[in-house]
Amino acid sequence: MKHSTMARPRNIKSSFSSLNPPPFFDLLSLTILVSFFYPKKIPRTLNPYLSLFFLSVLTSLAFLGISTINFLYSSPFSDSCSPKSPISFSSTSLSSQSRLLLSLLSPVASSTHQELPKLSTGVIVPMPAHGVSSNLSYEETEFWKQPDGEGYRPCLDFSFEYRKASAKISKEKRRFLMVMVSGGLNQQRNQIADAVVIARILEAALIVPVLKVNLVWKDERQVIFVTFSLFCSFLFVFFLGVSRNGVLLILSKFSDIFDVEHFKKTLRADVRVVSSLPFKHFKSKETKIPHDISPHWIRSKFLTQLYKERVLVLSGLDSKLTKNLSFDLQKLKCKVAFHALKFAAAIQELGNQLTRRMWIEGPYIAIHLRLEKDVWVRSGCPTGLGSDYDAIIAETRNSQPEYLTGRINMSHIQRRRAGLCPLNALEIARLLKALGAPKQARIYTAGGEPFGGKKALQPLIAEFPNIVTKYTLSREGELSPFINKSSAMAAIDYIVSLSSDVFMPSHGGNMGRAMQGHRAYVGHRKYIKPNKRAMLEYFDDASISETELGTIVRKLHKGCMGKPERRTKRKDRDIIAYPMPECMCQS
Repeated sequence: MKHSTMARPRNIKSSFSSLNPPPFFDLLSLTILVSFFYPKKIPRTLNPYLSLFFLSVLTSLAFLGISTINFLYSSPFSDSCSPKSPISFSSTSLSSQSRLLLSLLSPVASSTHQELPKLSTGVIVPMPAHGVSSNLSYEETEFWKQPDGEGYRPCLDFSFEYRKASAKISKEKRRFLMVMVSGGLNQQRNQIADAVVIARILEAALIVPVLKVNLVWKDERQVIFVTFSLFCSFLFVFFLGVSRNGVLLILSKFSDIFDVEHFKKTLRADVRVVSSLPFKHFKSKETKIPHDISPHWIRSKFLTQLYKERVLVLSGLDSKLTKNLSFDLQKLKCKVAFHALKFAAAIQELGNQLTRRMWIEGPYIAIHLRLEKDVWVRSGCPTGLGSDYDAIIAETRNSQPEYLTGRINMSHIQRRRAGLCPLNALEIARLLKALGAPKQARIYTAGGEPFGGKKALQPLIAEFPNIVTKYTLSREGELSPFINKSSAMAAIDYIVSLSSDVFMPSHGGNMGRAMQGHRAYVGHRKYIKPNKRAMLEYFDDASISETELGTIVRKLHKGCMGKPERRTKRKDRDIIAYPMPECMCQS
């Protein structure tokens, strides 16, 4: 573009200054006062949009009033009970002994706190694993037994060349990288780790990443107008709200989820991290990148642009960076994922409290349930809840076929046998029982609300009645600050799950991969990756007894439950899920 046709840069003060505002922000100048005093300034083509805009504002104000009344009615200052899970676990009420143990963990009982192992205040580390009781059966003993870590420990010894280059890179003040990250908590964590690596490759300072919301099953035009109207209504608030499933979701900033100062301090020898741009005048567009980009591609593509414009804005990083990086850059990703991305103090404190309440009563299992509606729609699988529920999923999938992921020409049965479907509650219960989990085992379930509500979990509750969630484990008002912040709620699940003696995901995903790598990094805590492709054919065979099934399932999973597994066995493995050998040494 010629210089004569370029728009004059605008003065922008916030850390979001590198973003080109969405079109609907142009309507900010068309307020009620402008339309009243200067009607000629408004193009006729915008009249329908203004009408819709004003209607949205009125609707938002009404929604705000209703939400405020509901909030006051259900607030800690009212007579209502503590926040409850959308699913009521009437069959899992705490025993009197459990209540006594939980009461001992209150702030008043400081002496009891001192008897518990302390959770780290620096980075996320788990509580120690429990010892195995001597009065268990052989199968139960094997279930709780932790794998042999074979002497592997974290080992982030960077090369001399890396450390030599750090002296310059860590002081960079002229070139800046801004990254827009989206998705759920663990997608955000992955993208932030990649952003740090890309900043290091480009020898640029990294602006604290911007978290974008990822709305599922919503029309973008609807989101634009609702978000815009809420923006106008709540200019004094730092968050934008959008309505999803009748709940007001709050969009979070980086500092709401992660400890910014800890992030900067941990990475100060690797890249310079700043909160905002030191200058106001620039013009830059968001740039999306293709898949499997290498450091060489990044330098050849962006270095010239970065030297010229001083700012590079990237979006859509999810799993785009190559998995085959140099040892130093792999170590840097581990440093970000396992050291720098500490959760914000309020989240970490509550997560630690819930963890202690689980830990004090003995060993426990954490399961990441992938039973939400969008998971069933995306996977193209039957829910196991009956034809009525399957019809709802099929209708949603047919109306939005673009959300179906992978092997779209396979039937439901073929997809399930290929291991592409989430395990439902019945299959989870049968797997845990076959692996030797005792019926009285305490299970912490992480994840969103299951499609089908309580009915979806009945088979699991029937076999393992001691099931808790963050809702049932928390006390009155503790979850209130985070109740509508999905990333914060996921972070609490992450903290409690990390300290579990056994962790198992019901389906693959970013949470499962993150937990697999983090548990390996802190001592190879037991991690069960269900071998769905091999075991489901036995689940479907009614001629096999439960005893036989247990023997088969244990054999299928022997040797692959948390034992050290090297990333180099497959080149497409992510270092965050497989931190060996680059990030761990064998002593």
